[in-house]
Amino acid sequence: MEFPTVCPACAGENRAEFTDSSVHDLTCAHCGARYCVFLRKQKFEVLFDLGTQALMDGYAREAVASFAAALERFFEFYVWAFTLERAANAEQEFGAALSGLEGTWRHVASQSERQLGMFALAYLLREGHEPDFLTARGLGTDFRNRVIHRGALPTRAEVEAYAALVFALIDRLLTELGPGAAHAELAQEQVFASHLAGLPDGVTAVFEEHPGMFRARRFGGLAPTPKLSPQPVPGQVPGQPRKPGKAVNDARAYQQALFRQALEERGALLRSFKGPPLNVPPGRE
Repeated sequence: MEFPTVCPACAGENRAEFTDSSVHDLTCAHCGARYCVFLRKQKFEVLFDLGTQALMDGYAREAVASFAAALERFFEFYVWAFTLERAANAEQEFGAALSGLEGTWRHVASQSERQLGMFALAYLLREGHEPDFLTARGLGTDFRNRVIHRGALPTRAEVEAYAALVFALIDRLLTELGPGAAHAELAQEQVFASHLAGLPDGVTAVFEEHPGMFRARRFGGLAPTPKLSPQPVPGQVPGQPRKPGKAVNDARAYQQALFRQALEERGALLRSFKGPPLNVPPGRE
């Protein structure tokens, strides 16, 4: 998947492929200038945005894979944020804490069930109660497995519901993390600093932040969505907070409302940002 980037020397547009490290060493196709783009965006954000773009483009099944991967990578992000936050509170040196975390994560890097277990424990230790959302229903596991492992062809409505579930869960956990998320982001900045220090003379460093579904929520652009009953119930004033007994239906409606609100605000930017590849005739991108 590519994204557009502007050459700092001639202002010509180039396209770069997303990388796992968020570091992109580029050579301008127009003037030959060398530059390096450091993309301040977490992997779960990139994956969720790719899923959103696939959904908007009509690739429902492909979108499910990206949304599912985004959730798994967010659980990893949460573990890193919690661990580094805890180390900071204990006044442990950041480099030592990061090294220990990286070494530990290598033991579970290829085992998603163990990663989920690490997340569950991290959540318990940080929030003081069990992660009661870690159920097949709460994670949309049955739907995910039917699509990814059994080749089911989902409808757009089913994928939108799954995307809304994943979005609402990540949004909730990001809100609970609050400033704690910055500790995991600092790990990315350290990767950037290491690469930046090794850049040869004549290479320009460019730091970018891209529009995305979680950017507005995290940095103040998207207002919170209140949890209201989707349908009036007898004796309830319109707009009144939900009444007991409607929790399941309200949760689904809230997830979908939250996702749609973000999609309305950020979807157009994502589509505009994606754009067609350079030098491709219209209708063939």
